[in-house]
Amino acid sequence: MYQRKPLKPARDPLPTMYDLPSEDPQEPGLTDEFHEFQPQLLRETFRSPVYTANDFFIGTDINLYYESRCPLWYKRPDWFVVLGVERSTAQENLRLSYVIWQESVSPFLVIELLSPGTEAEDLGQTLRDVNQPPTKWEVYEQILRIPYYVVFDRYTNDFRAFKLAGMRYQELQITDSKLWFEEIQAGLGIWQGRYEFAEGKWLRWYDAERNWLPNAKEQAELERERAERERERAERERHQARLERDRAERERERAEQAERELEQERAKAQQLAERLRSLGINPEEL
Repeated sequence: MYQRKPLKPARDPLPTMYDLPSEDPQEPGLTDEFHEFQPQLLRETFRSPVYTANDFFIGTDINLYYESRCPLWYKRPDWFVVLGVERSTAQENLRLSYVIWQESVSPFLVIELLSPGTEAEDLGQTLRDVNQPPTKWEVYEQILRIPYYVVFDRYTNDFRAFKLAGMRYQELQITDSKLWFEEIQAGLGIWQGRYEFAEGKWLRWYDAERNWLPNAKEQAELERERAERERERAERERHQARLERDRAERERERAEQAERELEQERAKAQQLAERLRSLGINPEEL
């Protein structure tokens, strides 16, 4: 008698971001204020005329899960952007982590902020230990194949960028501390200025005219100035409208005065004609 082979048990469904831990309790957390402020500045100044604000996701210091066969493996980039994915519009749907097998889209760009403890791994200078997860460089370059990888050292102001060419990252030449990304029509560069009360050199985004894109505080100031200019413009228009109304009123009064004077002249002419007729003189023959 023919006997069917027993069916293989169905594979357990892959965990989603709601199933995976959003942080590692063994990690000490952020190393310093810079690792909070710099990603914040990058987030605030990122704009792309190619993608609307709802068509990209920015992650800052959240877990990036990248391997479905080892679902607990993750990296935690200082800053990354994913293009072509929707942002969460409800608070309860905000991402806890970024899970590749759930999202199906890898980041377009990852930025790591170098520190003495992580510099070797960030620059691909460490070897993978046996039975250990791959290094950041291996994950970004070989597993996720992220098109662009940028590192920035705040101590030396060293700004380096790598682009995926074939199977490996190739370092890009950076001119004037600025790097243009044609795919998103936006550039990344080193800006000297004060942010969060700290003066220094920061990474931030710029536009096609090489103008630095405004951060949140600058954007609020621009909006305030724009509103003030709009208020002044509206006030000028109201003032001009009042002047036009006054001018029209004066013109109307002059026209009415001229009409009254003309009417008076006609009345005088009529009275004179009647007097002449009473004297037997035809005024039309004069």
